[in-house]
Amino acid sequence: MSDFVSNGWSIYIAGVVVLGLAACLALLLVAARRRPMSTDNTTGHVWDEDLRELNNPLPRWWMGLFVLTIAFACGYLWLYPGFGSAQGSKGWTSANQYEAERAKARADAAPLYAAYRLQQASELALEPAAMAMGERLFANNCAACHGSDAKGSKGFPDLTDNDWLHGGSPENIEESITKGRIGTMPPMAAAVGTPKDVGNLAAYVLSLSTPSLAQTLPAQLGRSKFAVCAACHGADGKGNQAIGSANLTDGIWLHGRGEAAIVAMINNGKTNVMPAHETRLSPEQIHVLAAYVWSLSHRPVTASR
Repeated sequence: MSDFVSNGWSIYIAGVVVLGLAACLALLLVAARRRPMSTDNTTGHVWDEDLRELNNPLPRWWMGLFVLTIAFACGYLWLYPGFGSAQGSKGWTSANQYEAERAKARADAAPLYAAYRLQQASELALEPAAMAMGERLFANNCAACHGSDAKGSKGFPDLTDNDWLHGGSPENIEESITKGRIGTMPPMAAAVGTPKDVGNLAAYVLSLSTPSLAQTLPAQLGRSKFAVCAACHGADGKGNQAIGSANLTDGIWLHGRGEAAIVAMINNGKTNVMPAHETRLSPEQIHVLAAYVWSLSHRPVTASR
């Protein structure tokens, strides 16, 4: 009922409930008082010369079930919400039940995670049981965006490499999971100049990760325009993890590679949001999950024979 914008909706729902129950009672009363339409208890309808429709009343046990159903409905509406905006005598809500079930699940899982709370990520990465729990946490909370293999997709970072917007230490990862992240690049076309200037700047940005393009005329002309980008990405284009600005020199592109993709970013900007998980997961679960994510880019290399 919290989604309704006025009390009128509550009154409407309550009216529908009352009318529905009243209609059921009225139907039962009419059926109970109905009398045969003829002395032989038939309706007068005949098919195929000798098939007559009888007018027998409903069995009493069937009528009793209808009465019990109505009584159950009245009891339910007294105890639980369903009658307009009435909360019910038990004060039950789906949100409260969800919170209670989540609290119980956390309490049941707490002993499993408590043993790992003081261990470093490098230690947890060597614990098969801890990594199995971390993998399940990742599948339930992270895979929808970053993929089941954690390699991400356009707009969602790859967690298996060493390219990190906000830092790849276990502490940084744990902070990202706990508090979430918001990355915003504002539209910069107006500050850059003409569409041709935007194209030249895109060529220069692309040359930062492709040195063979550095000597092209558009890249050289766009070099001076990079000043509007340097405040966030640095004069060398290597980014700033303190504010989550991307490294433009490593050839890893979160929102698509190529000059056209860079032009689109300069013209339109972009805002990416990673939701906070501190209300979904306990600190101990986040610690294990962060260690698992860290391990994805720090797996030992097996020597080939």
